[in-house]
Amino acid sequence: MISVFDLFSVGIGPSSSHTVGPMRAALMFTDELSSTGTEPARVRVELFGSLGATGHGHGTVKAVILGLLGYAPETVDPRATGPAVQAVYDSRSLRLPSGTVLDFDPDTDIVLHRRKRLDFHTNGMRLFADAADGSSQLVRTYFSVGGGFVLGEDEAGRPAVVADATPVPYPFRTGAELLAHTRATGRSISWVMLQNELVLRSEEEVRAGLLQIWAVMRECVDNGVRETGVLPGGLKVRRRAHTLHEQLVGAGESADPLHAMEWITLFALAVNEENAAGGRVVTAPTNGAAGIVPAVLHYWTRFVAGPSEAEQADGVVRFLLAAAAIGILFKEGASISGAEVGCQGEVGSACSMAAGGLAEVLGGTPEHVENAAEIGIEHNLGLTCDPVGGLVQIPCIERNAVASVKAVTAARMAILGDGQHHVSLDKAIKTMRETGADMSVKYKETARGGLALHVIPVNIVEC
Repeated sequence: MISVFDLFSVGIGPSSSHTVGPMRAALMFTDELSSTGTEPARVRVELFGSLGATGHGHGTVKAVILGLLGYAPETVDPRATGPAVQAVYDSRSLRLPSGTVLDFDPDTDIVLHRRKRLDFHTNGMRLFADAADGSSQLVRTYFSVGGGFVLGEDEAGRPAVVADATPVPYPFRTGAELLAHTRATGRSISWVMLQNELVLRSEEEVRAGLLQIWAVMRECVDNGVRETGVLPGGLKVRRRAHTLHEQLVGAGESADPLHAMEWITLFALAVNEENAAGGRVVTAPTNGAAGIVPAVLHYWTRFVAGPSEAEQADGVVRFLLAAAAIGILFKEGASISGAEVGCQGEVGSACSMAAGGLAEVLGGTPEHVENAAEIGIEHNLGLTCDPVGGLVQIPCIERNAVASVKAVTAARMAILGDGQHHVSLDKAIKTMRETGADMSVKYKETARGGLALHVIPVNIVEC
C-alpha cells in the first residue's frame, strides 16, 4: 500500500524528483556499500534524461553529494547543505558514511547526460564504486519516479518496485473502488484511508504524524513570509511573499469577497519560494507543487473552520487523509512526475488532492470529494513542465498560487452540486496519463521547450 506518509513527507527543495529522490538514491548506495563492507577507491555517478538536462538548476548534483555524505532529506538541516557541498568542491574529496575518504571531483565524477536517457524512466541515475585498478565493485541504477519515490533494479535489470505487502482492509487503486468502499461502509473517504493506515500504525501515531506534517507546512509558510531578496540560480526572481504579507496585514480585514483569495496566493507563494531556495518543505505530492495543499489547508483553518483547536486538528487530519487517498489514485493510475507526464502530474494532481481534501472538511459526501478532485485535474490536463533555466521558479511558483485558488473553486463548485457528473475522476486520470505519453519530451522538465525556450536569455548559466 501507499501510505499518507509516502505522499506527504518532509524534505528540502527545490524538487522532489530531482533533489529528494537522488539524495535518497545516493544514500541507498552508500548504505549498501557499508552493509557489504565494500571500500571503493573511487565513486562515480551518471545522471540521465531529465536529471541530466536540469540537474544543476534542480539541485541534483548537490543532492547526490549530500546523499553520498550520508545526509537524508527528511533530517538534513537546509542551512548545512551549502557548506557541506562546498567543502567537497574545495577539498576535492568525499567522506562516505563508513568513514572512507575518497578523492572526488564533482565536475568530473558526476556526469550529466543531457540528451541520453535510460529505458524505464527519464529520471535515471547510475552509481559506480570502483576498485583501485578501475574495475567496478558495485554498480546500481536508480529511478526517481516523482514525489521522492525511488526505484532500483533487480538482478535481471528490471525496475524493482518495493511495495509494502501488508494487506489492508480497504484496498483501492481506482476512484470507483474507493467510492465502492465508502458506499459499502457508509463512511467517508478519510475514514477509509485511516483504516488502511491503522494496519501500519496506531490511530494516535497517524494523528500525531499528520499534525507534525501540518506543523512543518505552517513553519514553511512562516519562513517564506519572513525571507526577502532574490532567489538563487541566476534569474534574480524576487521573493514576493514578505511584501504581500505586509500589505495584507496592513490592510486588515476587508469587505472584498475575494480577500481570502489573496491570502491563498500568499500561502502558496511563501511555500514555493522556500522550496526554490532549497528550504524545508513537505512534498505534497511533489516539491514543485508543494504549495497547493498547504495553501488550501491554511485557507480552511483561517477562513472556514471554527475557533476550536481540537476541531481544527480533526479537520486537518481528515483533509490530509482524503487528499492522500486522491493522491494514491494518481500514483497508481498515472504519474506524479513532471519528467514523465508534464506539470499536469505535479500541479494538476496537487490541485486535485487539495480540492478533494477541502470538499471533505466542508462536509461533502464521498461523491462530492470525487467530483471536486475530478474538476481539479480536468482543468489542468495538458499542463506542461517548462522550467525557465531549469529552475523551480518560473512558472512554478505562480502556478502553485493559481492552482490553489482553482482547488478552492473546484471544491466549492462540487459541494454546490449533488456529486453527479459526466467525467469520472478515473477517466480524467486515464486522460492525464495518455496526454503525458503524447506530450513531446521537450515539455517534460527538460527546460528545452515552452517558456524555458522563449523566456530564458541564451547566455544564462544553470547554477
